[in-house]
Amino acid sequence: MQIWVDADACPNIIKEIIFRAANRIKIQTFLVANQKIVIPRSEYIHFILVKSGFDVADNYIVQNLNAGDLVITADIPLAAEVIAKDAHALNPRGQLYTKDNIQHRLSLRNFMDEIRSSGQHTGGPAPLGNNEKLAFANAIDRFLVKHLSS
Repeated sequence: MQIWVDADACPNIIKEIIFRAANRIKIQTFLVANQKIVIPRSEYIHFILVKSGFDVADNYIVQNLNAGDLVITADIPLAAEVIAKDAHALNPRGQLYTKDNIQHRLSLRNFMDEIRSSGQHTGGPAPLGNNEKLAFANAIDRFLVKHLSS
């Protein structure tokens, strides 16, 4: 198993939690982005720079992940593709996307896109607070313990 991070929009505090987990568990972790990201020196943490463009980083992740890998992303269409490849997706707020919930989340996301394209302002997600940071840290720890011990 490897961890893939959709790193362009991943909050820095979440990256720090991922870095600590990667080093503690000794799991290969790849941050994919279309702009340079500073990562700590580690044999387990790698940065992959992709060309700029719509979904270039997402496509790179989908093309290179393996079944069973974990992808950290808030991008619901990417999460749907990850799940279709029998991999796992976790968002930076600690919510695991699953075969059971991904279609509902994708439908809701598409509905909100339609509302926004009609000119209505819906606002974005609330900033990450301490509860969300803790939820993510707990979720990634639970996931790694469960999937690396089996």
